[in-house]
Amino acid sequence: MFKAMVAVLPLCRGVTAGALAVACAAAAAQAPSASAPARMARGPAMAQPAAHVAPVSNASSRRQQRRSEHAVTYYAAAWGVQDLTVRYTASGNLIRFSYRVIDAKRAATLVDKASQPMLLDQRSHVVLQIPVMDKVGPLRQTNDLSVGKEYWMAFSNKGNPVRPGDRVNVVIGAFHADGLLVE
Repeated sequence: MFKAMVAVLPLCRGVTAGALAVACAAAAAQAPSASAPARMARGPAMAQPAAHVAPVSNASSRRQQRRSEHAVTYYAAAWGVQDLTVRYTASGNLIRFSYRVIDAKRAATLVDKASQPMLLDQRSHVVLQIPVMDKVGPLRQTNDLSVGKEYWMAFSNKGNPVRPGDRVNVVIGAFHADGLLVE
């Protein structure tokens, strides 16, 4: 069994992770040919990818995945917000978190001046905070909330540790929004 898997490995080289399992399973089902030891002797640099399997693009993992109906209902009922988005802005130096208010009383936690908002990146494990400008103050809206309006806050992304396609968590006091995709 082990020799059969070793003979299959050169056939799987160059195939992306999505198609790797399919290519290896199909190649393992076939009996190794007499030329398999010859391919192994040439080394992995000379091996060719399986011709019948097309590589899968990595772009599909970067697409916006829709929030579940349960998550949409939860954020609306518990926190009075909807349309939670995280965007990469200003050449990557800022990450903008925005939301639409549907219940001003429940969403008051998000604009509380005493709370310290944080954005946690799941890939790089960094914590971003809201920068405070000398003349402007913190880059977040803390005024009275109106139903139907969109509000935002900007997190400093100095050094660009957070990139489009990353999953992030936003924490503002007791509010937690987990697994948001950076667009």
